[in-house]
Amino acid sequence: MHAALTLERNRFEQIEYVADPDELEADAPGPRTQFLRDSSRSVISHNDSPDIPFESSLNPYRGCEHGCAYCYARPTHEYLGFSAGLDFESKILVKEDAPELLRRELSSPKWTPREVTLSGVTDPYQPVERRLRLTRRCIEVFAEFLNPITIVTKNQLVTRDADLLVVLARANAAAVYISLTTLDIGLNRVLEPRSSLPAQRLAAIHQLAQAGIPVGVLVAPVIPGLTDEEIPALLQAAAAAGARYAGFTPLRLPHGVAQLFENWLEAHMPDRKDKVLNRIRSMRGGVLNDSRFGHRMRGSGFFAEQIAALFAVAQRKAGLEGPGPTLSTAAFKRPGGSQLSLFD
Repeated sequence: MHAALTLERNRFEQIEYVADPDELEADAPGPRTQFLRDSSRSVISHNDSPDIPFESSLNPYRGCEHGCAYCYARPTHEYLGFSAGLDFESKILVKEDAPELLRRELSSPKWTPREVTLSGVTDPYQPVERRLRLTRRCIEVFAEFLNPITIVTKNQLVTRDADLLVVLARANAAAVYISLTTLDIGLNRVLEPRSSLPAQRLAAIHQLAQAGIPVGVLVAPVIPGLTDEEIPALLQAAAAAGARYAGFTPLRLPHGVAQLFENWLEAHMPDRKDKVLNRIRSMRGGVLNDSRFGHRMRGSGFFAEQIAALFAVAQRKAGLEGPGPTLSTAAFKRPGGSQLSLFD
């Protein structure tokens, strides 16, 4: 079942598709996933947001099959003429040329070695990656150049590429963060329907740690009134599996995601709907989303402070205090050329 429940109108479009009531029956199958070619001519994106901890990112896919009800990236699909609802999880744009474009960008004299995050927007290890292997082929390029990367994913498939990540890790050029939202399998299946199970994500942390790859846990999103009470258990489980670092992000609901998530609560957690929405509003200045820099990634008010305090205590008890790894560009090299000096 698709978690978003409805197609939801694209806020930029004047024409709206209205489904026949028969199409909306609860037992009707979801739309078949379509994979569309993305003709982008570059693959590394740059941002200067003070709220985002990375400047450069690479997204092999636009849209995400995981279908997480809360996904903040859903509105990005509206810029492509699709909806933030079912379209986001059933119309996936694929950058088939991503590895070749990446090689071209890293080979250019204009490229200054820097850390690149995979993906930054949508998950680089969503289900179709098992077949298309675009993320793996991009990591092969990063490993060849020894350009540092950080990966954020909620899919165990990342362990498939441990052989390449070990090469980068030996040059202090790789780190992985496994996103962990809940340990409750039932909640996981309706909240993040096509993602890896919690036990599989913990197994991924263990496997990566055993291979010598720096790995951390990202408790994201923390949903007040629904998953915030799990923070201590999540951090303890991640630490036991081998995580060395931890971070968190409270739920944020930009644009149409707010209505989609409200619909999801009504369908799956009606008894908690008001509590969750009221706590979100209390953290977001009385509304469901506050996009101001300095506020959107942490929130404000009593419940935001309570979540931050709970996380800090649980982080200390789990032995996950301290900053994440600082990756290095010192080993960067262009194949066939000499190793770059940091002082060139």
